[in-house]
Amino acid sequence: MRCSDKTMLLYAVTDRAWTGKESLYEQVEKAIKGGVTCVQLREKALDEEMFLKEAKSIRALCHRYGIPFIVNDNVKVAVACRADGIHVGQEDMAAEDVRRLAGEKMLLGVSVHSVEEAKEAVARGADYLGAGAVFSTATKTDVDQMPLEVLQDICRAVEVPVVAIGGIHLENMMELVGRGAKGVALVSAIFSAQDIEGECRRLRRMAEEMVSVVVS
Repeated sequence: MRCSDKTMLLYAVTDRAWTGKESLYEQVEKAIKGGVTCVQLREKALDEEMFLKEAKSIRALCHRYGIPFIVNDNVKVAVACRADGIHVGQEDMAAEDVRRLAGEKMLLGVSVHSVEEAKEAVARGADYLGAGAVFSTATKTDVDQMPLEVLQDICRAVEVPVVAIGGIHLENMMELVGRGAKGVALVSAIFSAQDIEGECRRLRRMAEEMVSVVVS
């Protein structure tokens, strides 16, 4: 399974910090109904048994709506739940080791912060890249903000789709126009919203506009 540009357009990355009265499952379904094109399950606190249980549940939900389901970091869980993909960071398992364990059919995404990391990730088997943080973000405090010129250089340097991530929301998304990203990956802009479905509809429209603008 290879990654299409369409998959990257509005990429939701989960965070149960905002679940409140709703379950993560309920929030993800609202996001899908609102137009997200891909869902990544990111769990740093759950034990492996609960992570796998959640992964199987969210995978079934995503497949019911016909969108790809990706697991963050945990290759064992990704393989066990038959996820469509696995996403790893620079501090996680090396891309070639992930590919060896996950097989050729599973999508492999890698987080990158420079052209050098991007080229190496693709050389080692990445199907798409997550580049950022393009704006300041409270979700990941251990990542420096990436100049938009670097995002543009990464997009020009590789042939796989690049999704921009980090601090992106309705008010700043259009600043990414012309940088080459095929979409945006969002955490708080989606899951902290009072009306997740409605917010995703607005985000989807803006993401479509962002990637459609031709800069001369």
